[in-house]
Amino acid sequence: MSIMKLIWAAVGLALGLSALAGAVHAQECTTKIGAVLPTSVDWGRPIAETAQFAVDQVNAAGGAAGCAIEMVLRDTQVDPKVGVDAAKALVDLEGVKLLLGAVSSGVSMPILTSVTVPSGVVQMSCCSSSTAFTKLSEEGKTSGLWFRTFATTGVQSAIGAKVAKDKGYGSVAILYKNDDWGQDMARLIAANFAAVGVEVTASVALNDGQPSYRAEVTEALTSQPDALYLALYPAEGTAAVREWISLGGSQNMILANSLKSDEFRDNVGMQYLGAAVGTDTASPRSESADAFRAAYVERFGSEPNGPGLANSYDATMIALLAMEAAGKDATGADIAAAIAKVTDADGTPVSADTAGFQQAREVLAGGGTVMYQGGTGDVRFDANGDVSAPAVVWSFTDAGTQEVEYLSLNEVDAFIASLN
Repeated sequence: MSIMKLIWAAVGLALGLSALAGAVHAQECTTKIGAVLPTSVDWGRPIAETAQFAVDQVNAAGGAAGCAIEMVLRDTQVDPKVGVDAAKALVDLEGVKLLLGAVSSGVSMPILTSVTVPSGVVQMSCCSSSTAFTKLSEEGKTSGLWFRTFATTGVQSAIGAKVAKDKGYGSVAILYKNDDWGQDMARLIAANFAAVGVEVTASVALNDGQPSYRAEVTEALTSQPDALYLALYPAEGTAAVREWISLGGSQNMILANSLKSDEFRDNVGMQYLGAAVGTDTASPRSESADAFRAAYVERFGSEPNGPGLANSYDATMIALLAMEAAGKDATGADIAAAIAKVTDADGTPVSADTAGFQQAREVLAGGGTVMYQGGTGDVRFDANGDVSAPAVVWSFTDAGTQEVEYLSLNEVDAFIASLN
């Protein structure tokens, strides 16, 4: 072998050993984070899988704050009591300082007030939209530990009002889930529909697990409204719509994003959903959103069409970036304070992937800040841990959903301002 070949072989060996040493170093310790997500429902499993995808990418970058990350996942079953018990186990037994979740404001709220805030644990939710969290923060009751990557119910309710106005509906009845999220939605929907001249003829709450919703549906149907607004989850949503259709209710329906579900579509039947449209927050038309979509398709072999997927990815990645910025053995308060360092509008832009996390590590180590650019765009939290977002109107197809209308962040903000 020539001298030059020997030199290059030695260099290659050194680089290989260096990379191996870095990988070994990252595995010398493990930091657990908690996740409380509804893995027992069909639309909840992809949310959890997307969070794990972000964890895997961070571990490929060497982990966070020098340690490999282990996401300890617990199923909430979209049940407040189950969610609280799961969160307590993660905090008390696993010792996590960061909790991802939950889905549904009615589950996230009791976890926040009875588990994470009292224990000083950061709670980062992908999918809780109630404005009750904003109020709680304004009252100083979240201790700065609450963040969410999903826009508040104000966006969905406003765009729902726009849909009703654009379709010329004169009257709408509301069926809503009787929890924090549903109550918040019902209140906002009624106000926003009134602002655009649409009469709300009835607003009826549905409780979980009832054998029948005929009485509630009959109450909503009494005034024969032009359309029905549904702020429900798939199980009660399916039962309610079946009753509604069987009693002669209109197939004109406006759906909250919680019903953007194959389970709901298949159980109700496309023959009854042809006139139904839904609303959701949306990823911006940006390079970072496109990059997330491409990475998701490569990982899972399908489009990220389910609710909360980009939000789940961003929640996880931002939380882990904050752990990197806060350093090893950081407290929940330290991690919460570091979130501003990784979502700084004036910081160095970093991509949502392994390479972006490595770049962020270098910038943070040098005393700088970064601007995370992810599946939902440039995520920026306000003083209450809230974000705003573009919106989309969608409809069901035989294969999934399709976009009907896209509204940019500026268009959403302008329409909401017009309501006020």
